[in-house]
Amino acid sequence: MNWSEQFSQELTPNGQDFSLAVGKARPLWEEFNNYLSQTYQVSPTFQYSGCSAQPGWNVKYKKKGKSLCTLYPEIDSFIVLVVIGAKEEDAVSSLVAQGLCTTYVQKLYHAARPMAIGRWLMVKVHEIQVLEDIKTLISIRLES
Repeated sequence: MNWSEQFSQELTPNGQDFSLAVGKARPLWEEFNNYLSQTYQVSPTFQYSGCSAQPGWNVKYKKKGKSLCTLYPEIDSFIVLVVIGAKEEDAVSSLVAQGLCTTYVQKLYHAARPMAIGRWLMVKVHEIQVLEDIKTLISIRLES
């Protein structure tokens, strides 16, 4: 059973449910959630989405009204959505051009279609290096 089928819109999961759902990716999930909470002094909010691309419950982090990222649990993994807005575009483009992030994130960046609200990077977390790239993207987002 996939994540979106485990909890209906009426049945809100808790933090432990999210952590257990990501299975083998649990250490990365917990490390990232702890990092966000401690580094930016933010608390997660759990929201239900009917979006066909990533339906079900997700975890959102915001600071001072600005979205940091959204986490989508999957079986044995998770996806982090980071939006690269116009203010961050030059810094992230430079980071990618200089090869200062993983090849995987570089490919995602180039494949993401620029839109009026920015590039939406749906990053599947499968290793610590990718998680470090996401942390860098979030720090750039907050610096702008």
